[in-house]
Amino acid sequence: MITLQNGLGIVLGNVPIIALALAVALPFYKGRVPHAERMLAWLLLLGLGLPMIWAAYYHLLQPDMAARLIGWAPSPFQREVGLADLAMGVTACVASTQPLPFKAAIVWTLVIALGGDAVGHILEILRTDNLAPGNAGSILWWDILAPLYGLILLFAASRAPAR
Repeated sequence: MITLQNGLGIVLGNVPIIALALAVALPFYKGRVPHAERMLAWLLLLGLGLPMIWAAYYHLLQPDMAARLIGWAPSPFQREVGLADLAMGVTACVASTQPLPFKAAIVWTLVIALGGDAVGHILEILRTDNLAPGNAGSILWWDILAPLYGLILLFAASRAPAR
């Protein structure tokens, strides 16, 4: 039986993938097919920016919990990871309202950062059998799908006629 506490834990443990699903669905809310740049704006705000700020919160303010969820020992290095997450998250949120070149810069930044994270998670799984939820759970899928979707939207928006 799922209790309120368990349900809240499930939601909090899956914020990135839930936010990505919202970023994919919300642009279609009124039944119209939105243009790629608008979809990219939603992705940057909800699907990438919010989850990066969420990750920053845990690395900066709950480092022991974050380390446990990832399957690592706590480390002062988490402060640097948290600050990088915060910088990318805030930049993604700001980029959601900016011209396409600004959006492109943060998309490519997140492709590199999150793609690197995904490779790291996979290596941890293969080398150490680290199946902790913060290493092998929905975060791994988000690390792959969110930046990939960002690239697809970026390429579509860059090829669309000027609005």
